[in-house]
This record gives sequence, structure tokens and C-alpha cells, in this order.
Amino acid sequence: MANNDRPPFILSGERAVIYDGVCRLCNGWVNFLIRHDKKHTVRLAAVQNVAGKALSTWAGLSPEKINTIVLIDNGQIYKRSEAIIRVMSLLPWPWRALAVLRYFPLPLRDSAYNLIALNRYRLFGRYDSVKHQQADHDRRFIRDDETGEESRDH
Repeated sequence: MANNDRPPFILSGERAVIYDGVCRLCNGWVNFLIRHDKKHTVRLAAVQNVAGKALSTWAGLSPEKINTIVLIDNGQIYKRSEAIIRVMSLLPWPWRALAVLRYFPLPLRDSAYNLIALNRYRLFGRYDSVKHQQADHDRRFIRDDETGEESRDH
């Protein structure tokens, strides 16, 4: 865990996924979540935005050199395959079944993840700037003007 302070930009009990907003593969993951996360279990922030940079820094990661999907859940930080598996376990069937991948050894899972992550631009391409996705609800993406204060209305 990065530190004892609450993460910025998200309310207590919210989960946030930080992703590379110029990566075509990462944006495909975001589209997948928008399409299948009907219970709105995760919020999203591109690492290139103010909120994504602040959350990355809070998590102890350099926002300038991110090579992983990050999940912040209840103050805990999950990266690489563990982040993906935990998010998949929140989705409805049949996607939830992919959480069985948790039983594969972490070094094996993360080696496969790293191989793809480090070659993602070459394999899948990249956008010239952050791709702006169409949200399925008004709180899906973490806006740079949010404060994360508890008193804020939903």
C-alpha cells in the first residue's frame, strides 16, 4: 500500500482503475468495462489526466512511465494480472468465471501480462492523444475537478 491517506479523487468505498489513455489495448479494456460493468463497480481514470496522475502518484507509481493497469480498491493497490482478475470477479457471468485465473502462480500470470504490456503499442497501436470514451453513466470517469470529499452529493 502506498500510504495511509485516502486516495485522491475517489470516495470511500469506490474502486478506481487507472489506465493508459493513449494505448489502444487499454482503451479496449475500458470499452469492455463500460459494456459489461452494469453495476458500475469501478470508476476509470486515464493516467495522462490530472486525476489519473494524482492516483498513480498516490499508489507509488510514476505517472510518466506506467506499464500496468492499476486497481485501487478500499485503499489497496493491485497491479498487472491481479488488478484484471479482481475487476473480472466483479463482473457478471461469464466474465466472473475468469477469476479462476487467480489460481495460476502470480509470477507466471505477471510474466504473461508484462510481455503484452511492454509491447502493447507495437502490437495494438496507440493514439496521438488520450482517447475520450463515451461513458455509460455520469460517474464512470473520474473528472479532474472532483475532490473526493465525503460530503459531495452523488
